[in-house]
Amino acid sequence: MCRSTVSAQAEAMNDYIFDTGSELGHHHLDHLGRLLDTPTTWRLERLGLTPDQRCLELGAGSGSIANWLAARTREVVAVDIDTTQLYDVAPGVQVIKHDLRDGLPVDGPFDLIHARLLLLHLPEREQILQRLVNALAPGGHLILGDITDRPLELLAVPEPADRDLWEKIQHLSHHVVSPARGVSWTWARETAERMTAAGLVDVDVMDYSQTAAGGTDGCLLHRNLNQQAEPLLLAAGATMDELVRYRELMVDPCFRAWFYQLLYTSARKPG
Repeated sequence: MCRSTVSAQAEAMNDYIFDTGSELGHHHLDHLGRLLDTPTTWRLERLGLTPDQRCLELGAGSGSIANWLAARTREVVAVDIDTTQLYDVAPGVQVIKHDLRDGLPVDGPFDLIHARLLLLHLPEREQILQRLVNALAPGGHLILGDITDRPLELLAVPEPADRDLWEKIQHLSHHVVSPARGVSWTWARETAERMTAAGLVDVDVMDYSQTAAGGTDGCLLHRNLNQQAEPLLLAAGATMDELVRYRELMVDPCFRAWFYQLLYTSARKPG
């Protein structure tokens, strides 16, 4: 099927590929939390959180980071387009269901604004970034974590043919299906420059990645996302047999590869 046909089908469906309100979405967020909450909280701690701060947590997901912030700051506003998984939040967390493309649901100023794996999915990311900068208090921090287009290098496969399968599914996922939904795999590398252009200072970037073996959270997340994107992958040229084998690899301990590279970019508003 040609790429233009895949793009047309994508535009006819919901903009976001994954349904975080589903059972698969619940496990999706669990895997992400176990993979990324530790580097996220380490990065946030480096900003010097204080008990009087007001925080905005965007794309709050399961609420794990919102709850972590609530234990250390005065107030946390947790925003997500789907708040189904935000059912166990700590005192001090205000949950708001909202589409960020429609603007911010609450007024600033905020001492800290954080979003992880959010702006790369939104075509309006540059306009949203400016809104976030405007909502910062003087001296406030904006911190954005997104994954890059660095190839997910294979380290070990059970069978030689599995290498070609991995590369095909990664190509379809990252170069056919995702771009049709407005995903930018270069945004993470552009964020520092965009923050500087928006007038922020003290721009700093942290690079984080790890390896994933079959049956661990990194590969289980790949398997989960593959299941959620099944109709789009089939439309893009994958076969059902290929998807089944791919999912088998993700639980096979003989499989190992590098997981995504996460870039965390932070900056401060002068004042």
